[in-house]
Amino acid sequence: MTIANDIWNTIQPYYSGILGISALLIAWLIILENRNPSRTVAWLIILNFLPIVGFFLYLIIGRNVRKRKLFKNKYISNTDIIKKLATIQTHTWDESHFWQYPHLASKRRLLNLMVNVSQSPFTLNNRSKVLKNGGETFREMMNELSKAKHHIHFQFYIIRHDATGNQFKQVLMDKAREGVKVRVIYDWVGCVWLDQQYITDLKDAGVEVISFFPVIIPFLNNKLNYRNHRKIVVIDGKVAFVGGLNIGDEYISKSQFFGFWRDSHIRIEGEAVYLIQNIFIKDWFFVTNQTIEGDAYYPHLEERLGEELIQIASSGPDSDWESIWQMYFTIIATAQEKIYITSPYFIPDDSINMALKTAALSGIDVRILLPARPDHKIVFWGSRSYIQELLEAGVRFYLYQPGFVHAKILLVDGVVASIGTANVDIRSFQHNFEVNAVLYNSNSVYKLEEDFFNDLLDSKELTMEEHLRRPWHSRVKESVCRLLSPLL
Repeated sequence: MTIANDIWNTIQPYYSGILGISALLIAWLIILENRNPSRTVAWLIILNFLPIVGFFLYLIIGRNVRKRKLFKNKYISNTDIIKKLATIQTHTWDESHFWQYPHLASKRRLLNLMVNVSQSPFTLNNRSKVLKNGGETFREMMNELSKAKHHIHFQFYIIRHDATGNQFKQVLMDKAREGVKVRVIYDWVGCVWLDQQYITDLKDAGVEVISFFPVIIPFLNNKLNYRNHRKIVVIDGKVAFVGGLNIGDEYISKSQFFGFWRDSHIRIEGEAVYLIQNIFIKDWFFVTNQTIEGDAYYPHLEERLGEELIQIASSGPDSDWESIWQMYFTIIATAQEKIYITSPYFIPDDSINMALKTAALSGIDVRILLPARPDHKIVFWGSRSYIQELLEAGVRFYLYQPGFVHAKILLVDGVVASIGTANVDIRSFQHNFEVNAVLYNSNSVYKLEEDFFNDLLDSKELTMEEHLRRPWHSRVKESVCRLLSPLL
């Protein structure tokens, strides 16, 4: 201890000065990066008032490294089948019979946008099923996993080593022992508390398991800021699942803290599965440098499953465009009658915020469903800071009462629905790897709207009068967290 004290006494007079100079250098770098001005101001405020905390936060999540360079190994060519689907899009605009439905004509901009920014051709030979909450979703997943013959691709942000997680582990191990090729990707940060024995058991059974972007020394790299938030299951290239649910007991309402967990997922069969498969294969190549090839991963569809128009939107820091962000904006901006949003985290940027206010002021029915209770308090209070200005524009807010609502749904005009992993916040739009299914004029769109109105029955509408009566300390928390919202 004496030696340590001597060393500390020697460097202590210089410590504050070194830290101050470092904070000034970081501030200068932030300014030179030409970021969004609101993000620049947020970082400068943190460095000014909390220099030590701000210094380390910037090292962990703030550095604006060249994302394309960081993710250069993630770029691989699309499979031939995806290329073929994309090349026929121009002809489909003119020839496909779905244009006989005039209500889809107003969404042509959205269809075209998805092709251009997300490399997502639209697919028509599909059948989908909305899955409400964890119980129904997990039963469907387990049923399909048990029927796998060739391969299982399993990717989640969070996997728990609890009863639910162990049920999935067992079926994955069983299928691997049967000779099915089982690949699992889990996010390193989301699964930071996952028991290593869980992973060892999977590997011992023949499952290929890999973590996405492990962070060994957080202060020396920028990996912590870019997380894979996707939830993807693909079975034999024929059936896929995407949505808001991770794997764990809390997602079937067994958490004492959250209580009832309200979430949504979707099961898809058909051509759209090829697009979800392609996303997993790209992620697998990035984390393993191994290619997955073969017709078995994109099996020929021997029957006509249905006529559900579906596109798959994927985005992440490796993308040229913030495609899900642009998709949300375009869906909202092209609304003609109604906009319904469910999101656990609501930190809209200026463009989404203005689009929602403009829609409400023009007479469109805009309703937003949010949790009544927080799971991440900074995000919760940051979300509340946007409510008053949107209420003033005519947007209606509802707070979900029975538990925690985690579904990520956008519904417009009863024609278009987005369901997936992306929240309405900057982290989902710019930093995380996300995936959403965009559905057009299908029974699933109607089911999602029906579920939305059922959720409103379990919610309390927040009026302007009630919102203005909130206590002063809530206003302070909202204002402080609003300053941080560009970083959330």
